[in-house]
Amino acid sequence: MIEKTIERLIYANRWLLTPIYLGMSFALMALAIKFFQELYHFIPAILSMEENQLILKLLTFIDLTLVGSLTIIVMFSGHDNFVSRLDIAEGTEKLSWLGTHDDSSLKMKVASFIVAVSSIHLLKVFMNVEQIVNDKLTWYVLIHITFMLCAFLMGYLEKLKQ
Repeated sequence: MIEKTIERLIYANRWLLTPIYLGMSFALMALAIKFFQELYHFIPAILSMEENQLILKLLTFIDLTLVGSLTIIVMFSGHDNFVSRLDIAEGTEKLSWLGTHDDSSLKMKVASFIVAVSSIHLLKVFMNVEQIVNDKLTWYVLIHITFMLCAFLMGYLEKLKQ
């Protein structure tokens, strides 16, 4: 009796994640606001921008989009995996990947997104390489390599687990 009650209580605690996933919606809204703020400043300056500046700004948009996409994946997959299956009505548009990410694939998505975002930041740094101190440049590269190695090792360990 006591054991069953404790187990039900522990199992019900998964719903404590729901406000966290809902909070990620607000984080996504903040990201969208930042995206459109960047776009607002970008559009009038397009014709006067140098090619490097244009590329850097486009990389910023890609970066923001990747982070937004990752937020959606974590919100939906996390809720679907750890709280409750999303009840999407028949005939309603459903994301094709919904319900296909377990916790392992979710971790791999996060790791690959981190590597992608790190790559974009490293590319931004290299496009302004003449303004970066060598020590900082070395740290940027080492941190990026660390992210890549971690993602690779996570993938390798997942393969071994199967």
